[in-house]
Amino acid sequence: MLLKYAVIKETLENRGSLGQIKARIRAEVFSALDDQSEVKPPLSNENMIINELIREYLDFNKYKYSSSVLVAESGQPKSPLDREFLSKELNIREDYRSKSVPLLYGIISNYLRENRPSSPSRQRPHGAFLQQLESELDTEQGPFVVMGGKR
Repeated sequence: MLLKYAVIKETLENRGSLGQIKARIRAEVFSALDDQSEVKPPLSNENMIINELIREYLDFNKYKYSSSVLVAESGQPKSPLDREFLSKELNIREDYRSKSVPLLYGIISNYLRENRPSSPSRQRPHGAFLQQLESELDTEQGPFVVMGGKR
């Protein structure tokens, strides 16, 4: 009997479905334990946009159970926000290639391209990425262009 379970487990792992089954079980357990009567604090506009960028990334990569947990736990609306709305809110102009990948890929790609050191001596200390991103968000600048990613 133990041998049967080992063979089934190995088969599921080889097919790549064991991870999906585990994720589905975790999502279902979370859903069953989630207290629907608990009032969630209202989402700020910033958190709603950040959550939506993360959801778009999760959905694109087919992490549907992670996405459903994010929506349930955060209080994010069940229907995704319109991508064009997100682009306008974030002051992003897209090209035809960038529309095929999540906005988060483009934001990170653009940031890395703009801030790539020209020599090893100019490398930024660890954590500088977040500091730079925060300072850029605090200042109003013109739109940056997301120039298509590859998948």
